[in-house]
Amino acid sequence: MARPREFDEAEVVQAARDQFWLQGFSGTSLDDLSVATGLGRGSLYAAFNHKRDLFLRALDDYATTVMGRLLADLRDPNKSGRDRVMDHIQLMTKRLAADTKGRGCLMAKSAAEMGATDKEVARRIRSWLDSYWRELADAIRAAQRDGDIDSDLGADELALLILALLRGAEALRKGGMPPRAITAIADQAMALLPRPQQVA
Repeated sequence: MARPREFDEAEVVQAARDQFWLQGFSGTSLDDLSVATGLGRGSLYAAFNHKRDLFLRALDDYATTVMGRLLADLRDPNKSGRDRVMDHIQLMTKRLAADTKGRGCLMAKSAAEMGATDKEVARRIRSWLDSYWRELADAIRAAQRDGDIDSDLGADELALLILALLRGAEALRKGGMPPRAITAIADQAMALLPRPQQVA
C-alpha cells in the first residue's frame, strides 16, 4: 500500500508558482524548487513528474487565483460598466507602480520566455489573454448600453487597445520606468473611453 502524501499539494504548487514568477522557468532549478517547497527532488518527481509539469500547474494556479482576483472587478454586478473598466485600469497600474521586485505578470514573463518554443505554454497564455480581452470588452459594452462610453467605438477594439496598454505598461515598469510614468499611462488609457457627445 502506497504511503499517503504528507504535504499539501496546493501549497507546494503555490510555492513553486512564486519561485517561477520571480526567476522564470529556465532560471529556476530543481534545487530552488526544493528550497521553496520544502520537498526533496525525489518527492517533487514523484508528485509532479518533471519541472515543466510543475510549471504548467503553477501557471494554471496563477491564472485562476492571482489573475482571477484581479479580473473580479470587471464582473462586479454592483458597479457600472464604466466604473468596472476604470477601476480595473487604476488597480492594474497601481500594482505595477508598486512592484519594486520587477515580478510583473507570470503570464507575460512566461510568454516572453517560452511562448515561441513551447506550444502548450503558448496555448494556455493565449486562452487566458482571450478571456481577459472578453472581460474588458463585455464591461465596455455594458458601459455603452448605459450611455457612459461612446457606442460608436468598437468595444472589442477598445478592449484590445487597453489590454495592449496595460501589458506594455508592465514591460516599461520592469524596464525601470518610474511609477509616475505608469500612472500617466493609466490616465491616457482612461481618456480613450469618452462619454457620448451631447447633442445641442
